[in-house]
Amino acid sequence: MSHTICVFCASSNGVAERYFDQARELGEEMARRGLRLVYGGGQIGLMGAVARAMRASGGHVIGVIPGRPDWAELVFPDANEMIYTSHIRDRKATMELKADAFIALPGGIGTMEELFEIVTLRTLGYHRKPIVILDGHGYYEPLLRMLERAVSEGFARPSLRESYHLSDSVRDALDYIESHLSKQA
Repeated sequence: MSHTICVFCASSNGVAERYFDQARELGEEMARRGLRLVYGGGQIGLMGAVARAMRASGGHVIGVIPGRPDWAELVFPDANEMIYTSHIRDRKATMELKADAFIALPGGIGTMEELFEIVTLRTLGYHRKPIVILDGHGYYEPLLRMLERAVSEGFARPSLRESYHLSDSVRDALDYIESHLSKQA
């Protein structure tokens, strides 16, 4: 059975090319390994880069996007499946249900919110799905320091550290996920 990986990432085109390179590498490698992508459904930013690389490499892409008329031009037209939801909250819930694991690439406030929600749900025991922060360029270092501070100052339990895996490469991220999923089978 093919596993589905939810990727959270930027919808901005205004980021450095190195982030696009890693997003494309992720899409290509996921397709090569026979993994499916579920993501926010956009065709711009890192979202579009991952999705285009997946499709160009023969991968299966599932987009999930709120059905707002003003977002119609943002929708990735080559997705194998496009699911329209009534609200952004429904979008996140749909992606979570369809996913066997999660990867967070760099992104803005929306990406961070998605990452925090899925980590929170895991720490509260609502799921045991693997979560990877793929940070090949140090983007998340300040956030990770803040999480460590939350633990050291008693605002979060030490188990927070085990709720996600930090990776600096696509290969390590996918190896971690595949290893975790094979143990659950």
